[in-house]
Amino acid sequence: MKNIQWFPGHMTKAMRDMEAKRDLCDGVICVMDARAPIATVNKNLNKIFGGKPVLYVLNKSDLADGKADGFVKLIESKGKYCVKCDSTNISTKRLLTQKLTAMTEEKRARAEAKGLNKTFRFMVAGIPNTGKSTIVNLLSGQKRAKTGDKAGVTRDVRWLKCGAFDLLDTPGTMPPSFDNQNLAKHLAYIGSINDDILDMDDIALELLGELAEQYPAYLTERYGVTDFSEKLGMYEQVCERRGFILRGGEFDYERGAKALIDDFRKGRLGKICLENANDYQDWEF
Repeated sequence: MKNIQWFPGHMTKAMRDMEAKRDLCDGVICVMDARAPIATVNKNLNKIFGGKPVLYVLNKSDLADGKADGFVKLIESKGKYCVKCDSTNISTKRLLTQKLTAMTEEKRARAEAKGLNKTFRFMVAGIPNTGKSTIVNLLSGQKRAKTGDKAGVTRDVRWLKCGAFDLLDTPGTMPPSFDNQNLAKHLAYIGSINDDILDMDDIALELLGELAEQYPAYLTERYGVTDFSEKLGMYEQVCERRGFILRGGEFDYERGAKALIDDFRKGRLGKICLENANDYQDWEF
């Protein structure tokens, strides 16, 4: 398949705005997807964070299996704050608030010693479609940030009052280029890249290949796949099981691709984490 690249013009402006407002922030909430933790870390944002304390949030944990726990341990082993959560679950609000409070404990103590009641500010950043705006809405207790199930819903940088904190809601931002195409594919699978620029047949074939290696039982249970030797053969089994057959007996690959990718994104195949923390012990967070 051809290389995946996606960096819309609004992201350049967003990163400039984020850098301009960095010094107003006490810390950063970096939202990741628990199904693809490494793919959803934009290393280019590290320069924008500028040494601020970062809370790494492995969101959508309800869609990921136990392999995601390895990334929590990995990030914490590097002296960073990390939490695994589901931003659609109300109990996540208390969990995030506890982490943010711990991150600002020393600053809060110093402010109180001076008789000040300081409101702490956090930038919410990350790759598109990881659930940043859903987390903002959860912390604020109301739907104040625009959300959606596709990449690029948030376009502007703006401040929102969220209880004890002020949050800077930012657009999802990609690196200008993907050095690792395997990680780029993971972003395509989870919907962090605009589907309109992708060849969904290719994406479906690549996804089937990875699932056959890591979660073959899911393919058997959902689609009746028992022969994992060829991607195209698995693809056709998906189409056959779903009844996606055109006149003349040809397979409707377009509908098959949409169904497979939608099943993956909605968690209908089962809990999945595409990456293994043991492969990324030297990764710099």
